Amino acid sequence: MKNLRILSVALLILLAGNTFAKKQESNKLTTKEAKAGWTLIFDGQHNYHWRGYTQPAFPEKGWNIVEGTIHCLPNGGGGDIIFDKKLTNFELSLSWKISEGGNSGIFIYAKEVPGNPIYYSAPEYQLLDNERHSDAKAGKNGNHRAGSFYDMIPAHPETVKPAGQWNESKITANKGHIEFWLNGTKVVEFQIGDQNWKKMCAESKFKDWSDFVNNPAKDGFIGLQDHGNEIWFKNIKLKELK
Repeated sequence: MKNLRILSVALLILLAGNTFAKKQESNKLTTKEAKAGWTLIFDGQHNYHWRGYTQPAFPEKGWNIVEGTIHCLPNGGGGDIIFDKKLTNFELSLSWKISEGGNSGIFIYAKEVPGNPIYYSAPEYQLLDNERHSDAKAGKNGNHRAGSFYDMIPAHPETVKPAGQWNESKITANKGHIEFWLNGTKVVEFQIGDQNWKKMCAESKFKDWSDFVNNPAKDGFIGLQDHGNEIWFKNIKLKELK
């Protein structure tokens, strides 16, 4: 019995150590990632290379850096933010945690058009509390739910974790071919500009937005949405593709 107790204590210490080690890995590249060409674009402490959409600097309100995350505050007010480099072909991965009843998104191939919001040109990877936010029941066939190509293609299967838990998302964009991944599973796939794209656009809220419909996907910005709800982002990593 004594040996069993000793073994149990040792196991708990080991598990605690592993948990601590995982926490220490936030906002760090693994050796494998670094060798594969990934870049960390948020270090957990600073807003370097991030700024407001159509703005010269990071918002003074609505967003902050807290506990190793980029954090959109309740009620927002700072506007959407973008990574300050136009991208062509890339893979983007990040971790996100939404508040209860929260709504946000990740934008790709955004064009900065003064006077127009970011979503007038940029496809959106929807981030949502499916259980509580009314948008989960809007749209068509669930295409406003977490992981979806917003208002265009519903996430299938649904692999999102509940509000308050960390999710892992990845977006692959290569010559206009887009894949959305959520918690290790591909949930959306489409090709910008093909016949199916044109059909989807014609049946969506974007049908009259030429910067969206005719987006050539040659280059653009990635962005994080201020939807007026609290959300946290970390482990934001980028790999540019040839």
